[in-house]
Amino acid sequence: MIDSARIQAAVVELLSAIGEDPNRDELQATPQKVAEAYAEFFKGVGVDARIALSDTFEAEHTDVVILKDIDFVSICEHHLLPFTGVAHIAYLPSDRVVGLGRLPKLVEIVAARPQLQENLTAQIADALEEGLGTKGVVVVIQARHHCVVSRGARQPEANTITMAARGIYAEPASRAEVMGLISK
Repeated sequence: MIDSARIQAAVVELLSAIGEDPNRDELQATPQKVAEAYAEFFKGVGVDARIALSDTFEAEHTDVVILKDIDFVSICEHHLLPFTGVAHIAYLPSDRVVGLGRLPKLVEIVAARPQLQENLTAQIADALEEGLGTKGVVVVIQARHHCVVSRGARQPEANTITMAARGIYAEPASRAEVMGLISK
């Protein structure tokens, strides 16, 4: 659970630590605004992502299911700066499927925590494999990290791509067709 009062106190301290006056008119609402933003950014902390997959139904469709271009925002756990991008999900059902709208919800839950992109990708794949008992899963994430954009390397056009494969798609030959469909 987000402790808004503690976040606000920490923001006041942070503003003071960088030499700002937290009582300056333009900054007086900042602690509350940051606490509200953090409540949204981190609403996935402590939430089992598989809850997004709880509303399943029997699979009549046994071929691959792919949902591409799922927008997300997450916060880098190293710098507490955002990274934004898209997730592409493919899964091969065994006996259960989930409504397509549940896949963006899954991404949203997992992204709403302090996160590394590599872990975000793996956690989505693991939740799908465990929550649906899939035969195979591929998750590809492409994101722009604002720590790379605005500090250090300062590469505003750099993107990071990560992939996680589970089940039959862990084998490159089995994964190739799905990756071809994702990349279209």
